[in-house]
Amino acid sequence: MKYGKYYLAALAVILVDQIVKLVVHYNMEMGMPGEIHLIGDWLKLHYTLNPGMAFGVELGSDYGKLILTLFRLVAMFGIGYYLYYLVKHKAPKGLIWCIALILGGAIGNLVDSTFYGVWFDNAPYGSSTPWFHGQVIDMFYVDIWEGIVPNWIPIFGGKPMSLWPIFNVADSAIFIGVLLILFNQKRFFGEHHEEPKHKIVEQQGL
Repeated sequence: MKYGKYYLAALAVILVDQIVKLVVHYNMEMGMPGEIHLIGDWLKLHYTLNPGMAFGVELGSDYGKLILTLFRLVAMFGIGYYLYYLVKHKAPKGLIWCIALILGGAIGNLVDSTFYGVWFDNAPYGSSTPWFHGQVIDMFYVDIWEGIVPNWIPIFGGKPMSLWPIFNVADSAIFIGVLLILFNQKRFFGEHHEEPKHKIVEQQGL
């Protein structure tokens, strides 16, 4: 279980993420008609599809979605190996748990991108193949503000926008993992000071 508990944590994130997405897909109507208010008007369940990355950012080419999915696939193996490396070299446990969260979240969204275009037929119109072109299912909506951005604001002016993105369990796991790492950089990545010389001498029996 030296390595297993961390990979099991990642697996737990994947399972919870996929279960929530399946429940939303099969039981909710997409968009505003299917919205479920959880806490007033600011916390809702809102079924939507995300064709790109976080915040709906897309790669601007005919192969953008395919490139994004393949990148996620490579990142999954990279993060998975990094987790193994950290455990092997006895990194701080807090850092390892954070990487496990990030790994689970990355794989959770990778499942959507790889298979949902086939399983749920939700690949964007004009995709060359439904494989690797699936759209990610998002559902948690923290509605802090929604409206039309003033025209004087560059790039986004005149466009409808929500102050907070709609996200899923996988996104949450990644966000929490990254946030904890940022807040604990000294603890996780601080230099390890050498033991005092008198302790080394004692350990050597001198």
